[in-house]
Amino acid sequence: MRYAETVILKDGAELLVRNAVASDARALRDIMQRTHAETDYLLSYPDEQSVDDEQEAHSLAETERSDNEVEFVAILDGRIVGSAGVTAVGGRRKLAHRARFGISVLTEHWGMGIGRVLMESCIDSARRAGYTQLELEVVAGNERALSLYRRAGFEEYGRNPQGYRSAAAGYQELVHMRLEL
Repeated sequence: MRYAETVILKDGAELLVRNAVASDARALRDIMQRTHAETDYLLSYPDEQSVDDEQEAHSLAETERSDNEVEFVAILDGRIVGSAGVTAVGGRRKLAHRARFGISVLTEHWGMGIGRVLMESCIDSARRAGYTQLELEVVAGNERALSLYRRAGFEEYGRNPQGYRSAAAGYQELVHMRLEL
């Protein structure tokens, strides 16, 4: 699924959101390492990301050819500052209507609207792929993200009080949210 869009952010800066491609592998891995070190709201720690540049490039090439999954990069001033992706919940027909997505943005760029643009790109791509439900999990303490998702129409459908076990914060409650497309 091909995608590229340039948007003007709140501060007037131009942001390009496009498909991540194999040649982005090294930069994307670096950004993932940084974003996962900067916040305790993401699924994993930097040392848990075990793929190398070659494996990442292969994965990005496969995703680029996919009709129903996508990986985006957000580029500001020529460098990747965030990423997002839409993945199928499962390959079985009973699950074919559902997708999940996630977003990460470098903390130095929070509050600029990059997360909103990435989210909207994911929603648009999920619709174009034929999904009728987009899902996510968010740490209950991540008020910025919860507010963003609620404004977009996502609704809470459950909570897991011990969804994450953070090395720094102990158990973190996860909020399960969904959007009908």
